[in-house]
Amino acid sequence: MLKYGTTPIHVGLNAPTQHQIPMPTINALLAQASQNLNASSGSPALDAEVLLCHVLQKNRSYLRARCDNTLTETEQEQFWQLCRHRQQGHPIAYLTGQREFWSRDFIVTPDVLIPRPDTELLIELSLALVAHDAPGPILDLGTGSGIIAIILAAERPNAHVTATDFSPKALAVAQQNAARHHLNNIGFYHSNWFADLPPQRFQLIVSNPPYIDPQDPHLHQGDVRFEPDSALIAADHGLQDIKTIVATARHWLSEEGYLLIEHGYDQEAAVQAIFKASGYQDVRTHKDLSGQARVTGGQT
Repeated sequence: MLKYGTTPIHVGLNAPTQHQIPMPTINALLAQASQNLNASSGSPALDAEVLLCHVLQKNRSYLRARCDNTLTETEQEQFWQLCRHRQQGHPIAYLTGQREFWSRDFIVTPDVLIPRPDTELLIELSLALVAHDAPGPILDLGTGSGIIAIILAAERPNAHVTATDFSPKALAVAQQNAARHHLNNIGFYHSNWFADLPPQRFQLIVSNPPYIDPQDPHLHQGDVRFEPDSALIAADHGLQDIKTIVATARHWLSEEGYLLIEHGYDQEAAVQAIFKASGYQDVRTHKDLSGQARVTGGQT
């Protein structure tokens, strides 16, 4: 049985030399990797394919078309090393250094959250509030990898988008992603929310802030175990950063401007109360595709 690139060698007078041992094919490697990952992944076969594609710098159709090809020893070692990390729970996105989102490829490192489908709702709502030829301006607070700011800038090319993050490393990832997508209508600021922004008014402010309670057991499960705590956890049952943003944003929004915030599925009532206490109008919570409360917004 193959296991992490090793092949059993028969000991005896007729034992084959290392050069006589056939190299495993792509099919054989994928089958063994899928078996090894079965206990630690919900999609072991897919994970194995994605990791092998990353090593070979090929797409998945190549694996099927060249299933009888073999890998070099270096490629095998790289592949099995990635599989070992995946068995330990490391997210695929961090192992490959990228994640597809909104039909675009983004650089992802352990310094930023991994893009999730939940955030698509925040982007859809934002796009609905900004006309295609509108100049904006738009503010993305806590941009992380930059996915929200970059998609808004790409979909609304006449709008000027400002993106902030208090983490220099996260901001560097966002800037790399903006350069990758050849966008020049985004300005990046190293800032703790609004603290270091130059005075201005925005038509739309969006944010996917930390909103997980420090005691939430999900922090010890799945991909979040490897994601930055500072981008996940907020005090006051996960509501502290939302309270700060909602209260401060009123001073940065233009007349009849909108604020949209992504939050936890069980925070609808609390977040609505925060918006209303700060004097926002037309406060509404929107549900994601799974029917969970995901984004709350209001207007000045």
